[in-house]
Amino acid sequence: MTQFALSMFPTDYAIGPIELAIETEKRGFESLWFPEHTHIPASRKTPFPGGTELPKEYWHTHDPFVALGAAAAVTKTLKLGTGVCLVIERDPITLAKEVASLDMISGGRVLFGIGAGWNVEEMENHGAQAKRKWKIVKEKILAMREIWTKEAAEFHGEFVNFDPIWSYPKPVQAGGPPVLMGSQSKRVFERAAEYCDGWLPINFPRYDFAGGVKQLREAEKKFGRKQLSLSLFGAPSKDDDIKRFMELGFERLIFPLPSAPRDNVLPLMDKYAAAAAKYR
Repeated sequence: MTQFALSMFPTDYAIGPIELAIETEKRGFESLWFPEHTHIPASRKTPFPGGTELPKEYWHTHDPFVALGAAAAVTKTLKLGTGVCLVIERDPITLAKEVASLDMISGGRVLFGIGAGWNVEEMENHGAQAKRKWKIVKEKILAMREIWTKEAAEFHGEFVNFDPIWSYPKPVQAGGPPVLMGSQSKRVFERAAEYCDGWLPINFPRYDFAGGVKQLREAEKKFGRKQLSLSLFGAPSKDDDIKRFMELGFERLIFPLPSAPRDNVLPLMDKYAAAAAKYR
């Protein structure tokens, strides 16, 4: 059965993450997703992929793990997603502990959406090499899996290197939360099949999703993986569009919410809930 979810940049001027989480669970949505940007450089050359001026929510958003931790405390069944965590900007040992801590506090409700980011200047402010971003992301994810699953974890790579360490808590979910690849780059299918558990694309106009799903299934065979999950950001709410993505095998459709006060957000949540109710 297809699950329905919500996503929003939780900002300092929008409905708070606690109230948002309560209202999301009350309406029967499966999960709530928060993105990440630690900051936005005031001067940058990197263009916004959306093709417009960069919306201000990108530099007003809360830390996703703090916001999701607050959401976990006031909900019982709602799953908590990072959509997406910019792994390249984080220390993998610290990030492994943050994810594991959230998974334990929430009783195993974390969905770990990841990405490499698009803002070169933002990455470089964290000391990351933008040109090597995918290799860095891969090593960090592999290192985190070691920390989640081993008593004395160690990892030795080009960008991540540590001798045996003890790190607790371990995630509630065996092997750690599902890692979902939030990318539509040329090699996304191989990357997802190699070290992730699902694909988490954005609903870009004119993107060939049927072709993408086919390539993902081919990559799964190459790496000897079972079928990965499919989730869609920016999901449409019209019946025909919902049915189209369901037929393609998408297991989770994530409706977008604006970073706005409750009076603007709650009616839109009701609209999405009504659209989802037809398929439950």
